[in-house]
Amino acid sequence: MRTKKFAYHVLALFVVCATLLSACGPKAASGQLNVIALPHDWCNYGGVIEAFKAKYPDITVNELNPDAGSADEIEAIKANKDNKGPQAPDVIDVGFAFGSSSKAEGLIQPYKVATWDSIPDDAKDAEGYWYGDYYGVLSFLVNTDVQPEVPQDWADLLDPKYNGQVALSGDPRASNQAIQSVYASALANGGSLDDAQAGLDYFAELNAAGNLIPLIANNGLVATGEIPVRITWDYNALAAIDSFEGNPKATVVIPKSGRFAGVYVQAISAYAPNLENAKLWMEFLYSDEGQLLWMEGYCHPIREADMRARGVIPQELLDKLPDVSGAVFPTLDQLNAAKELITTNWDSAVGADISD
Repeated sequence: MRTKKFAYHVLALFVVCATLLSACGPKAASGQLNVIALPHDWCNYGGVIEAFKAKYPDITVNELNPDAGSADEIEAIKANKDNKGPQAPDVIDVGFAFGSSSKAEGLIQPYKVATWDSIPDDAKDAEGYWYGDYYGVLSFLVNTDVQPEVPQDWADLLDPKYNGQVALSGDPRASNQAIQSVYASALANGGSLDDAQAGLDYFAELNAAGNLIPLIANNGLVATGEIPVRITWDYNALAAIDSFEGNPKATVVIPKSGRFAGVYVQAISAYAPNLENAKLWMEFLYSDEGQLLWMEGYCHPIREADMRARGVIPQELLDKLPDVSGAVFPTLDQLNAAKELITTNWDSAVGADISD
């Protein structure tokens, strides 16, 4: 009898503890949430934001500078340390290499979502300061109405037929996507994950040939034909084709060599003015619902393996993703080294001022 009473009390204590723990989760469901650098056609962020609003209708989502790069997001945190208004980012979505550097600078704070254990260990900070959200593979988005001869690999872009037709999706001195595009080209041109110099040499050659357009590419410029070939993540390219609705005709190419996978990471600003709502945002993104919404935008969500194992991904979503076999994932140290090399030497090695 005593044993049964003891077991009952233990069970009751467990229930109380569990209740208290759940109560310690995010509480706010009103007020504001300040996000930054989330274009609606990037990884289905338009759908993600609308779903979050529907779930929390009393939270106003302020969308800051949708076309900003990772470095711009970090600068926005620094510039708004003492700002509790809508211009201070609560959360950031940045390139993999920016996670550890932001932690080192004291610009982000730890938070572990409920699904923490299903995020791969090599894609998150052990203390919870940053965590991978999704990844893609660099590709070529080609307007085939303007350029019917579709490049299949990095070397093809050097052909004179692409004169004045190729553009990066950012400034390689600041944009994670552009930095990693240069890094990826190195792999196809004699470089390696430990040596990105070949990427700078490649883009110097591309620029000297007159093939590189000194504009930041976006889907609109591809649609008008001003930029026939955009180097971008496969999820951006595939979403663009959906948005074109056949006008113009376009295609997406995963290059034969230099297949490069890039992981992005989420983090909460150390100065977040709406901390509880920032936590709610993270919980939503890392739920099955949030992960599937990213997949609808052709991204590979970071919890994909766990979700595949549990059979919760609809087959039509799995069928939409391209074959990216052979893609490589650099380590954080390799990314940091490549980022330093590319951002520091782009001006002297390539000499192209990429801007809007």
